[in-house]
Amino acid sequence: MSIVITPEIDDPDIVSRSVIGLTIELTAVGETEPHSHRKAQLLYVICGALTVEAAGGIWTVPPQCAIWLPAGVLHLAHSSGRIVMANLYIEPDLADFLGEDCGILFIRPLLREVILCFTSDADLLAAEEGRRARLSGVLLDELRDAPLEPLRLPMPADRRLRRLTDAMLADPATRLTIEEWGARIGASKRTLTRLFQRETGMSFGRWRQQLHVGLALQRLASGDAVTVIALDLGCESASSFITMFRRHTGASPARYFGEGRFGVSSPELRSRYLTG
Repeated sequence: MSIVITPEIDDPDIVSRSVIGLTIELTAVGETEPHSHRKAQLLYVICGALTVEAAGGIWTVPPQCAIWLPAGVLHLAHSSGRIVMANLYIEPDLADFLGEDCGILFIRPLLREVILCFTSDADLLAAEEGRRARLSGVLLDELRDAPLEPLRLPMPADRRLRRLTDAMLADPATRLTIEEWGARIGASKRTLTRLFQRETGMSFGRWRQQLHVGLALQRLASGDAVTVIALDLGCESASSFITMFRRHTGASPARYFGEGRFGVSSPELRSRYLTG
């Protein structure tokens, strides 16, 4: 996987400005090395769907959403194809109101345009005054009001449970029950039920559905049909998949990626900001 950064910079952490923006393109399937930043990072996906491992969980970042990564959080990113992102690096004390936990933020149109203004500013050494200072103020105001999206898949630390969850990540269409998993890994249904709740805060069934939603978002962002995705995830039908998706995200797949949700359609964003 190759990474294209615009404007070119070796380390955004050493730039003195309190907020800088970079456009980052991941050109193929792959993953980054685990790393962290001195600054906090807002990673906004313009095109494609990104998966980030951080803070004991797997975070799916669909188009027109962003992941908030507090300063110092170790993370790595997975791409399932070409992805274009707008990245903001923010001095930690400016956005401490967002807390010390990662989160997926819904990016409204005004916040989106402010983010893109930062990434279009190629002069990273320019003084932070005038328009740049005003943009920083708008950015912070909008971040305060950005809604959170429930797109975290918590990963367990328990060795037995991790065998189960890793197997489900490798084969998400499996319909094995919790009893059948217990027989495979040498644990009772009662033990696995207790472990799931303790380690992930979810039931086994809820965790599996959360996994399916995250994988579906990646596939939908790539243009795959709902029917194909539903079958690949082991759902009984497209309608049952849509019902499950709506229950977890609050919208059908069509509306989640549609103009009504984001205020501008994904094709329009592609034509405005992407080339090649």
